Amino acid sequence: MRRRAGSEDNDRIREQAGQDVVILLQNWKQRMRRLKVYRFCLCIALLFSCAALTGTFYFRIDSRIPSVINVRADQEQSFFLGVPAEAAIVSVSESGTSNIPAGAVDIDLNRTVTMKAPEETSYRMFVKLFGFLPIKQVDIQVIRDQELIPVGAPIGIYVKTDGLLVVGTGEFQGQDGVSYSPGKYVLKSGDYIRRVNGENVTEKEDFIQRIRNCGGNQITLTLERGGELMDVRVDPVQDVNGEYKIGVWVRDNAQGVGTMTYIDGQGNFGALGHGINDIDTSTLMHMEDGTLYSTDIVDIKKGSDGDPGEMTGMIVYSEENVLGDITSNSSRGIFGVCNDNALELADGEPMPIGLKQEIQKGPAQILCTVEDTAGYYDVEITAVHLDHDNVNRGIELKVTDPALIEVTGGIVQGMSGSPIIQNGKIVGAVTHVLVQDSTRGYGIFIENMLEH
Repeated sequence: MRRRAGSEDNDRIREQAGQDVVILLQNWKQRMRRLKVYRFCLCIALLFSCAALTGTFYFRIDSRIPSVINVRADQEQSFFLGVPAEAAIVSVSESGTSNIPAGAVDIDLNRTVTMKAPEETSYRMFVKLFGFLPIKQVDIQVIRDQELIPVGAPIGIYVKTDGLLVVGTGEFQGQDGVSYSPGKYVLKSGDYIRRVNGENVTEKEDFIQRIRNCGGNQITLTLERGGELMDVRVDPVQDVNGEYKIGVWVRDNAQGVGTMTYIDGQGNFGALGHGINDIDTSTLMHMEDGTLYSTDIVDIKKGSDGDPGEMTGMIVYSEENVLGDITSNSSRGIFGVCNDNALELADGEPMPIGLKQEIQKGPAQILCTVEDTAGYYDVEITAVHLDHDNVNRGIELKVTDPALIEVTGGIVQGMSGSPIIQNGKIVGAVTHVLVQDSTRGYGIFIENMLEH
Protein backbone atom coordinates (compact mmCIF):
# COMPACT_ATOMS: atom_id res chain seq x y z
CA MET A 1 0.00 0.00 0.00
CA ARG A 2 1.47 3.35 -1.04
CA ARG A 3 1.34 6.49 1.10
CA ARG A 4 0.78 9.89 -0.32
CA ALA A 5 3.66 12.34 -0.63
CA GLY A 6 1.82 14.91 1.52
CA SER A 7 1.60 12.45 4.42
CA GLU A 8 5.34 11.76 4.26
CA ASP A 9 6.01 15.49 4.27
CA ASN A 10 3.86 15.88 7.36
CA ASP A 11 5.79 13.10 9.12
CA ARG A 12 9.07 14.77 8.29
CA ILE A 13 7.75 18.11 9.52
CA ARG A 14 6.59 16.57 12.81
CA GLU A 15 9.91 14.75 13.21
CA GLN A 16 11.83 17.98 12.53
CA ALA A 17 9.59 19.89 14.91
CA GLY A 18 10.27 17.30 17.62
CA GLN A 19 13.99 17.61 17.04
CA ASP A 20 13.71 21.40 17.20
CA VAL A 21 11.88 21.14 20.51
CA VAL A 22 14.60 18.84 21.89
CA ILE A 23 17.30 21.25 20.72
CA LEU A 24 15.46 24.17 22.27
CA LEU A 25 15.15 22.26 25.55
CA GLN A 26 18.83 21.40 25.46
CA ASN A 27 19.77 25.03 24.72
CA TRP A 28 17.48 26.19 27.50
CA LYS A 29 19.06 23.77 29.97
CA GLN A 30 22.56 24.89 28.90
CA ARG A 31 21.58 28.54 29.35
CA MET A 32 20.17 27.75 32.78
CA ARG A 33 23.36 25.95 33.75
CA ARG A 34 25.45 28.88 32.51
CA LEU A 35 23.16 31.26 34.35
CA LYS A 36 23.62 29.28 37.57
CA VAL A 37 27.40 29.27 37.12
CA TYR A 38 27.30 33.00 36.37
CA ARG A 39 25.19 33.68 39.46
CA PHE A 40 27.50 31.52 41.57
CA CYS A 41 30.60 33.34 40.31
CA LEU A 42 28.85 36.67 40.84
CA CYS A 43 28.00 35.71 44.42
CA ILE A 44 31.59 34.60 45.08
CA ALA A 45 32.94 37.83 43.59
CA LEU A 46 30.46 39.82 45.66
CA LEU A 47 31.49 37.97 48.82
CA PHE A 48 35.17 38.55 48.10
CA SER A 49 34.49 42.23 47.37
CA CYS A 50 32.56 42.60 50.61
CA ALA A 51 35.31 40.83 52.52
CA ALA A 52 37.97 43.04 50.90
CA LEU A 53 35.97 46.19 51.66
CA THR A 54 35.35 45.04 55.22
CA GLY A 55 39.03 44.21 55.69
CA THR A 56 40.11 47.55 54.23
CA PHE A 57 37.64 49.40 56.43
CA TYR A 58 38.75 47.44 59.49
CA PHE A 59 42.42 48.11 58.71
CA ARG A 60 41.81 51.84 58.21
CA ILE A 61 39.93 52.09 61.49
CA ASP A 62 42.51 49.99 63.32
CA SER A 63 45.40 52.10 61.98
CA ARG A 64 43.73 55.27 63.27
CA ILE A 65 43.55 53.92 66.81
CA PRO A 66 46.96 53.84 68.53
CA SER A 67 47.86 50.87 70.72
CA VAL A 68 49.38 53.26 73.26
CA ILE A 69 48.35 56.81 74.16
CA ASN A 70 50.61 58.82 76.44
CA VAL A 71 49.10 61.66 78.47
CA ARG A 72 50.80 64.13 80.79
CA ALA A 73 50.18 63.75 84.49
CA ASP A 74 47.81 66.21 86.17
CA GLN A 75 47.13 68.08 82.92
CA GLU A 76 43.84 68.28 81.06
CA GLN A 77 44.44 67.01 77.54
CA SER A 78 42.30 66.31 74.52
CA PHE A 79 42.63 63.99 71.56
CA PHE A 80 40.43 63.26 68.55
CA LEU A 81 40.52 59.93 66.73
CA GLY A 82 37.47 60.43 64.53
CA VAL A 83 36.40 56.78 64.29
CA PRO A 84 32.88 55.29 64.55
CA ALA A 85 33.63 53.48 67.77
CA GLU A 86 32.89 53.59 71.47
CA ALA A 87 35.27 52.75 74.29
CA ALA A 88 35.22 51.95 77.97
CA ILE A 89 38.12 53.06 80.17
CA VAL A 90 39.27 51.19 83.27
CA SER A 91 42.27 51.81 85.49
CA VAL A 92 44.93 49.11 85.74
CA SER A 93 46.66 48.28 89.01
CA GLU A 94 49.50 45.87 89.72
CA SER A 95 46.94 43.27 90.74
CA GLY A 96 45.17 43.67 87.40
CA THR A 97 41.97 45.00 88.97
CA SER A 98 40.26 48.31 88.29
CA ASN A 99 38.79 50.78 90.73
CA ILE A 100 36.54 52.14 87.98
CA PRO A 101 33.21 50.26 87.78
CA ALA A 102 32.41 48.66 84.44
CA GLY A 103 30.53 51.08 82.20
CA ALA A 104 31.29 54.07 84.42
CA VAL A 105 33.51 55.76 81.80
CA ASP A 106 32.20 55.27 78.28
CA ILE A 107 33.37 57.59 75.51
CA ASP A 108 32.54 58.24 71.86
CA LEU A 109 35.74 58.15 69.79
CA ASN A 110 34.02 60.06 66.98
CA ARG A 111 34.18 63.12 69.21
CA THR A 112 36.99 64.96 70.98
CA VAL A 113 37.97 63.18 74.19
CA THR A 114 39.30 65.21 77.13
CA MET A 115 40.87 63.59 80.15
CA LYS A 116 43.03 64.40 83.16
CA ALA A 117 44.89 61.74 85.09
CA PRO A 118 47.11 61.70 88.17
CA GLU A 119 50.73 60.61 87.97
CA GLU A 120 51.72 56.94 88.18
CA THR A 121 48.34 55.70 86.99
CA SER A 122 47.73 53.42 84.04
CA TYR A 123 44.49 52.90 82.17
CA ARG A 124 43.19 50.57 79.52
CA MET A 125 40.63 51.47 76.90
CA PHE A 126 38.48 48.75 75.33
CA VAL A 127 37.33 49.88 71.90
CA LYS A 128 34.24 48.53 70.13
CA LEU A 129 33.43 49.37 66.53
CA PHE A 130 29.92 50.81 66.25
CA GLY A 131 29.62 50.20 69.97
CA PHE A 132 29.36 46.39 69.84
CA LEU A 133 32.19 44.86 67.74
CA PRO A 134 35.44 44.53 69.80
CA ILE A 135 38.36 45.86 67.77
CA LYS A 136 41.24 46.90 70.02
CA GLN A 137 42.68 47.43 73.48
CA VAL A 138 44.53 50.69 74.03
CA ASP A 139 46.95 51.29 76.88
CA ILE A 140 46.79 54.83 78.27
CA GLN A 141 50.04 55.67 80.04
CA VAL A 142 50.42 58.68 82.29
CA ILE A 143 53.89 60.20 81.92
CA ARG A 144 55.76 63.03 83.55
CA ASP A 145 56.07 66.13 81.43
CA GLN A 146 59.67 66.81 80.47
CA GLU A 147 61.79 69.17 78.45
CA LEU A 148 64.63 68.33 76.07
CA ILE A 149 67.31 70.45 74.47
CA PRO A 150 67.21 69.99 70.68
CA VAL A 151 70.73 69.61 69.26
CA GLY A 152 70.82 68.83 65.52
CA ALA A 153 74.64 68.52 65.48
CA PRO A 154 76.54 65.91 63.42
CA ILE A 155 78.12 63.07 65.38
CA GLY A 156 80.59 60.33 64.64
CA ILE A 157 79.61 56.89 65.86
CA TYR A 158 81.83 53.95 66.80
CA VAL A 159 80.19 50.76 68.07
CA LYS A 160 81.92 47.60 69.24
CA THR A 161 79.85 44.48 68.62
CA ASP A 162 78.99 42.09 71.46
CA GLY A 163 80.88 39.15 70.00
CA LEU A 164 81.85 38.74 66.34
CA LEU A 165 79.03 39.28 63.84
CA VAL A 166 78.98 36.69 61.05
CA VAL A 167 78.47 38.63 57.82
CA GLY A 168 78.55 35.61 55.53
CA THR A 169 80.47 32.56 54.35
CA GLY A 170 82.75 32.11 51.37
CA GLU A 171 85.02 29.67 49.57
CA PHE A 172 88.81 29.52 49.37
CA GLN A 173 91.21 27.31 47.47
CA GLY A 174 92.90 24.53 49.41
CA GLN A 175 96.41 23.16 48.91
CA ASP A 176 94.99 20.47 46.63
CA GLY A 177 93.43 23.06 44.32
CA VAL A 178 89.88 22.26 45.46
CA SER A 179 87.52 24.95 46.75
CA TYR A 180 86.53 24.64 50.41
CA SER A 181 83.99 26.36 52.66
CA PRO A 182 84.03 24.61 56.08
CA GLY A 183 81.77 27.22 57.69
CA LYS A 184 79.04 26.93 55.05
CA TYR A 185 75.81 25.37 56.36
CA VAL A 186 77.27 25.60 59.89
CA LEU A 187 77.21 29.35 60.47
CA LYS A 188 74.61 31.83 59.22
CA SER A 189 74.62 35.54 58.50
CA GLY A 190 73.53 37.31 61.67
CA ASP A 191 75.13 34.80 64.05
CA TYR A 192 77.33 36.18 66.84
CA ILE A 193 80.45 34.18 67.72
CA ARG A 194 80.94 34.40 71.48
CA ARG A 195 83.63 31.81 72.23
CA VAL A 196 86.22 29.69 70.45
CA ASN A 197 86.88 26.37 72.21
CA GLY A 198 85.31 27.79 75.34
CA GLU A 199 87.37 31.01 75.41
CA ASN A 200 85.75 34.41 74.90
CA VAL A 201 86.56 36.21 71.67
CA THR A 202 85.80 39.87 70.90
CA GLU A 203 88.42 40.94 68.35
CA LYS A 204 88.39 39.92 64.70
CA GLU A 205 92.18 39.60 64.49
CA ASP A 206 92.24 37.45 67.61
CA PHE A 207 89.62 35.15 66.07
CA ILE A 208 91.57 34.83 62.81
CA GLN A 209 94.77 34.04 64.72
CA ARG A 210 93.09 31.32 66.76
CA ILE A 211 91.88 29.64 63.57
CA ARG A 212 95.37 29.84 62.08
CA ASN A 213 96.90 28.25 65.18
CA CYS A 214 94.40 25.38 65.46
CA GLY A 215 96.83 22.87 63.93
CA GLY A 216 94.04 21.37 61.82
CA ASN A 217 92.06 20.27 64.87
CA GLN A 218 88.31 20.62 64.94
CA ILE A 219 87.19 23.80 66.70
CA THR A 220 84.05 24.46 68.72
CA LEU A 221 82.33 27.81 68.27
CA THR A 222 79.75 29.10 70.74
CA LEU A 223 77.18 31.13 68.81
CA GLU A 224 74.25 33.33 69.66
CA ARG A 225 71.49 32.74 67.13
CA GLY A 226 68.01 34.11 67.58
CA GLY A 227 68.73 34.98 71.20
CA GLU A 228 69.87 31.45 72.08
CA LEU A 229 73.38 30.09 72.64
CA MET A 230 74.53 26.97 70.82
CA ASP A 231 77.78 25.13 70.09
CA VAL A 232 78.80 24.17 66.56
CA ARG A 233 81.89 22.36 65.30
CA VAL A 234 83.97 23.27 62.26
CA ASP A 235 86.96 21.53 60.67
CA PRO A 236 89.46 24.17 59.43
CA VAL A 237 91.25 23.56 56.11
CA GLN A 238 94.62 24.89 54.93
CA ASP A 239 94.56 27.30 52.01
CA VAL A 240 97.18 27.56 49.24
CA ASN A 241 99.43 29.51 51.62
CA GLY A 242 99.24 26.85 54.30
CA GLU A 243 97.02 28.93 56.66
CA TYR A 244 94.02 27.33 58.33
CA LYS A 245 90.67 28.93 57.52
CA ILE A 246 86.96 28.18 57.88
CA GLY A 247 85.63 30.50 55.16
CA VAL A 248 83.67 32.95 57.34
CA TRP A 249 83.46 36.73 57.10
CA VAL A 250 83.13 38.45 60.49
CA ARG A 251 82.82 42.00 61.77
CA ASP A 252 83.65 43.37 65.22
CA ASN A 253 82.72 47.06 64.93
CA ALA A 254 80.76 49.65 62.96
CA GLN A 255 81.28 53.34 62.27
CA GLY A 256 79.10 56.04 60.79
CA VAL A 257 77.82 59.59 60.84
CA GLY A 258 74.44 60.76 62.13
CA THR A 259 72.74 63.59 64.00
CA MET A 260 72.19 64.04 67.72
CA THR A 261 68.52 64.61 68.48
CA TYR A 262 68.40 65.82 72.07
CA ILE A 263 70.07 66.08 75.45
CA ASP A 264 67.90 65.81 78.55
CA GLY A 265 68.25 67.44 81.95
CA GLN A 266 70.37 64.56 83.30
CA GLY A 267 72.95 64.77 80.52
CA ASN A 268 71.65 61.81 78.55
CA PHE A 269 71.42 61.97 74.77
CA GLY A 270 69.32 60.37 72.04
CA ALA A 271 70.32 60.23 68.38
CA LEU A 272 69.51 58.78 64.94
CA GLY A 273 65.89 57.79 65.61
CA HIS A 274 66.68 54.29 64.34
CA GLY A 275 69.15 51.60 65.30
CA ILE A 276 72.57 50.84 63.85
CA ASN A 277 72.08 47.89 61.51
CA ASP A 278 74.81 45.87 59.88
CA ILE A 279 75.21 46.98 56.29
CA ASP A 280 75.42 43.40 54.98
CA THR A 281 72.93 41.48 57.11
CA SER A 282 70.52 44.41 57.81
CA THR A 283 70.17 43.14 61.38
CA LEU A 284 70.29 45.33 64.47
CA MET A 285 73.82 45.11 65.81
CA HIS A 286 74.33 43.72 69.31
CA MET A 287 76.51 46.28 71.03
CA GLU A 288 79.13 45.67 73.68
CA ASP A 289 80.04 49.35 73.99
CA GLY A 290 80.23 52.44 71.85
CA THR A 291 81.64 55.93 71.72
CA LEU A 292 80.32 59.20 70.35
CA TYR A 293 82.74 61.57 68.60
CA SER A 294 82.51 65.10 67.32
CA THR A 295 82.71 65.28 63.53
CA ASP A 296 82.91 67.87 60.79
CA ILE A 297 80.88 67.57 57.60
CA VAL A 298 83.44 67.70 54.78
CA ASP A 299 81.17 66.98 51.82
CA ILE A 300 77.47 66.74 50.94
CA LYS A 301 76.29 64.70 47.99
CA LYS A 302 73.06 66.34 46.90
CA GLY A 303 70.10 64.01 46.71
CA SER A 304 67.83 63.66 43.69
CA ASP A 305 64.88 61.52 42.67
CA GLY A 306 66.04 57.91 42.64
CA ASP A 307 69.44 58.77 44.13
CA PRO A 308 69.48 59.70 47.84
CA GLY A 309 72.27 62.01 48.89
CA GLU A 310 74.76 61.63 51.70
CA MET A 311 76.72 63.66 54.22
CA THR A 312 80.38 62.71 54.57
CA GLY A 313 81.96 63.45 57.92
CA MET A 314 85.54 63.29 59.09
CA ILE A 315 85.96 61.53 62.44
CA VAL A 316 89.18 61.80 64.39
CA TYR A 317 89.25 59.02 66.98
CA SER A 318 91.02 60.92 69.73
CA GLU A 319 90.21 61.48 73.38
CA GLU A 320 89.59 65.20 72.96
CA ASN A 321 86.92 64.51 70.33
CA VAL A 322 84.89 62.13 72.48
CA LEU A 323 81.35 63.37 73.20
CA GLY A 324 80.15 60.54 75.38
CA ASP A 325 79.42 56.83 75.74
CA ILE A 326 76.81 54.93 73.78
CA THR A 327 75.01 52.61 76.17
CA SER A 328 72.12 51.39 74.02
CA ASN A 329 71.55 50.57 70.35
CA SER A 330 67.85 49.94 69.82
CA SER A 331 65.35 50.11 66.99
CA ARG A 332 64.37 53.57 68.30
CA GLY A 333 67.85 55.08 68.12
CA ILE A 334 71.14 55.15 69.98
CA PHE A 335 71.29 56.47 73.51
CA GLY A 336 73.93 57.21 76.11
CA VAL A 337 75.59 59.65 78.45
CA CYS A 338 77.19 62.95 77.40
CA ASN A 339 80.45 64.42 78.62
CA ASP A 340 81.27 68.12 78.94
CA ASN A 341 82.16 68.38 75.23
CA ALA A 342 78.69 67.20 74.23
CA LEU A 343 76.97 69.49 76.72
CA GLU A 344 78.58 72.44 74.94
CA LEU A 345 76.61 71.46 71.82
CA ALA A 346 73.37 71.96 73.75
CA ASP A 347 73.38 75.74 73.59
CA GLY A 348 69.65 76.08 72.89
CA GLU A 349 66.77 76.46 75.29
CA PRO A 350 64.95 73.34 76.55
CA MET A 351 61.66 72.59 74.79
CA PRO A 352 58.67 70.54 75.93
CA ILE A 353 57.92 67.34 74.09
CA GLY A 354 54.91 67.09 71.79
CA LEU A 355 52.89 63.87 72.02
CA LYS A 356 51.80 62.16 68.84
CA GLN A 357 48.13 63.05 69.25
CA GLU A 358 49.18 66.72 69.41
CA ILE A 359 50.99 66.68 66.06
CA GLN A 360 49.14 68.38 63.23
CA LYS A 361 49.49 68.24 59.49
CA GLY A 362 51.12 71.42 58.31
CA PRO A 363 54.21 73.57 58.86
CA ALA A 364 57.07 72.41 61.08
CA GLN A 365 60.86 72.70 61.19
CA ILE A 366 63.85 70.41 61.45
CA LEU A 367 67.10 71.32 63.18
CA CYS A 368 70.18 70.07 61.36
CA THR A 369 73.72 71.07 60.41
CA VAL A 370 74.59 71.49 56.72
CA GLU A 371 76.77 74.53 57.13
CA ASP A 372 79.04 75.39 60.06
CA THR A 373 76.32 75.51 62.70
CA ALA A 374 72.92 73.94 63.28
CA GLY A 375 69.99 75.77 61.74
CA TYR A 376 66.23 75.50 61.50
CA TYR A 377 64.74 74.59 58.12
CA ASP A 378 61.09 74.55 57.06
CA VAL A 379 59.26 71.30 56.41
CA GLU A 380 55.63 70.25 56.11
CA ILE A 381 54.17 67.34 58.03
CA THR A 382 52.01 65.57 55.45
CA ALA A 383 50.70 62.63 57.50
CA VAL A 384 50.67 61.30 61.05
CA HIS A 385 50.29 57.55 61.60
CA LEU A 386 49.27 57.07 65.21
CA ASP A 387 49.68 53.30 65.14
CA HIS A 388 52.15 52.65 62.33
CA ASP A 389 53.59 49.12 62.26
CA ASN A 390 57.05 50.60 61.69
CA VAL A 391 57.99 52.52 64.83
CA ASN A 392 60.40 54.74 62.85
CA ARG A 393 57.82 55.96 60.32
CA GLY A 394 55.04 57.54 62.35
CA ILE A 395 55.55 60.97 60.75
CA GLU A 396 55.60 61.73 57.03
CA LEU A 397 57.24 65.02 56.07
CA LYS A 398 58.34 67.05 53.08
CA VAL A 399 61.19 69.55 52.98
CA THR A 400 59.94 72.93 51.76
CA ASP A 401 62.87 75.18 52.68
CA PRO A 402 64.55 76.43 49.45
CA ALA A 403 67.91 76.92 51.21
CA LEU A 404 68.05 73.30 52.41
CA ILE A 405 66.88 71.95 49.06
CA GLU A 406 69.58 73.97 47.33
CA VAL A 407 72.32 72.45 49.47
CA THR A 408 71.13 68.87 50.06
CA GLY A 409 68.21 68.30 47.70
CA GLY A 410 66.06 67.52 50.73
CA ILE A 411 66.83 64.73 53.20
CA VAL A 412 70.16 62.94 52.90
CA GLN A 413 71.91 60.14 54.76
CA GLY A 414 73.54 61.57 57.86
CA MET A 415 70.51 63.71 58.74
CA SER A 416 68.91 60.84 60.68
CA GLY A 417 68.17 62.12 64.15
CA SER A 418 67.51 65.73 63.17
CA PRO A 419 64.84 66.91 65.64
CA ILE A 420 61.40 67.85 64.27
CA ILE A 421 59.90 70.93 65.90
CA GLN A 422 56.26 72.02 65.72
CA ASN A 423 54.52 74.71 67.75
CA GLY A 424 57.53 75.15 70.01
CA LYS A 425 57.71 71.45 70.92
CA ILE A 426 60.00 68.57 69.95
CA VAL A 427 57.66 66.10 68.29
CA GLY A 428 60.07 63.67 66.63
CA ALA A 429 63.24 63.07 64.64
CA VAL A 430 64.01 62.44 60.97
CA THR A 431 64.73 58.77 60.20
CA HIS A 432 64.38 57.97 56.48
CA VAL A 433 64.32 59.54 53.03
CA LEU A 434 62.18 58.34 50.13
CA VAL A 435 64.45 57.13 47.34
CA GLN A 436 62.05 58.26 44.62
CA ASP A 437 61.69 61.77 46.11
CA SER A 438 64.57 63.15 48.16
CA THR A 439 62.42 65.99 49.54
CA ARG A 440 60.17 63.49 51.33
CA GLY A 441 60.88 61.25 54.26
CA TYR A 442 59.78 59.80 57.57
CA GLY A 443 60.27 60.53 61.24
CA ILE A 444 59.85 58.82 64.59
CA PHE A 445 57.69 60.22 67.40
CA ILE A 446 59.83 61.69 70.17
CA GLU A 447 57.81 59.74 72.75
CA ASN A 448 58.87 56.52 71.01
CA MET A 449 62.52 57.52 71.34
CA LEU A 450 62.00 58.24 75.02
CA GLU A 451 60.60 54.72 75.57
CA HIS A 452 63.97 53.08 74.86
